[in-house]
Amino acid sequence: MTGAVMKKLPWLDMPLGLKIWIGLLGILLVIGVVCGVVVFAKGLGVTGLSHQIPWGLWIALDLSAISLGAGAFVLSAVVYLLNIKRFEGVARIAVLGGFLGYSSAMLALALDIGRPDRFWHPLVYWNVHSVLWEITMCVVFYFTVLALEIAVVVLESDVVKARWAAAPKAAHQLHRFTPIFALIGLVLSLLHQSSLGATYGIIAARPLWYNPSLPVQFILSAVAGGLSATLLVTLVVSLLRGKYVVKPGVLRDLALIAGAALLFYLYLKVWNWAATNYYSSLPATEAGLELLYQTSPYGATFWWVEVLIGGILPAIIYMWRRLRENDWMLMLAAALTIVGVVMLRWNTTISGLVVPLDWSPGTAFLFPRLSYTPTLIEIGAFLGIIAYALLGLTLGVRYLPIYPAADSVPAEH
Repeated sequence: MTGAVMKKLPWLDMPLGLKIWIGLLGILLVIGVVCGVVVFAKGLGVTGLSHQIPWGLWIALDLSAISLGAGAFVLSAVVYLLNIKRFEGVARIAVLGGFLGYSSAMLALALDIGRPDRFWHPLVYWNVHSVLWEITMCVVFYFTVLALEIAVVVLESDVVKARWAAAPKAAHQLHRFTPIFALIGLVLSLLHQSSLGATYGIIAARPLWYNPSLPVQFILSAVAGGLSATLLVTLVVSLLRGKYVVKPGVLRDLALIAGAALLFYLYLKVWNWAATNYYSSLPATEAGLELLYQTSPYGATFWWVEVLIGGILPAIIYMWRRLRENDWMLMLAAALTIVGVVMLRWNTTISGLVVPLDWSPGTAFLFPRLSYTPTLIEIGAFLGIIAYALLGLTLGVRYLPIYPAADSVPAEH
């Protein structure tokens, strides 16, 4: 087969391992589509959700995807507002991650909303007193900003330029507005990242959620998680290509920023725990936690997974220079940080729901704990959304100019 034909059929020009990877993601994507159709056809009755526990696996995915996409607003602000150009090499992968993260969250919400035909209602029927309405508006507008930012990258790709001669000029015109996009994105992201925490933290009726510091915890953990996701993807791509696609010094500095955000988050989290559980404690909060410790793995997932494995260990790797200069340790730290951020969202979403609103501490062993188990339909749709994000990331890194300076020094792994 000639080279010209090979270029027309990029699938044939892929390594075998990449074909297998894309094939597996394609299978999961089909499963997700089938499960999504079932949900749209039969409603939320096919899930493990209930009136008592209306949020579950999909909302945890939604919150996690948005937090892991936070690298976009952080690095866009650093590069285009603070004018620190040394991080420009990772700005585009962060934007791609943000676009895929937010679109994944929107897919999860489309399934979870129960009436997907009414997705447009918040845009028309404004409820200015609702935190969820504010989050919806911010997510919609910020996703538009991300789409415009990623459009610049798409217009600069060889595939588009070969088919549209005016693509470079259009990309240049869009790129002129990048600082404005970065400013708008920074404002919108800070608003809705904090409001996601406030959705839980302002509800005094649920003692396990009521936490005024939770909005700040969500922002700091999102910054650490988003930068870690950007760092992990960049290191994996460098490993697969056999050379650094971004200068190693930039990656070490990025790790330092992620580590600093992680330390601030852990500091606030530990002091908040001490203030509410050690120095003083509301009876309802203490009783609710005791119920969770006795009837669920909350104790292990909070202290061991969320704080130790997903917080303290990666922070040590990020801040210790000798460990930070090892690529494998950096990838481990980034992966552990992602686990910790996801676990924070899972613990926050589920723990506040499994203790009933009308539960009395005096009936700890008489009143059953509310339970939630995702159905196969939920899990299938969940895997489909994950596959969509990974497939978009794989194809984007391969066919878009995500790393324009990819001809840098060879990697030493």
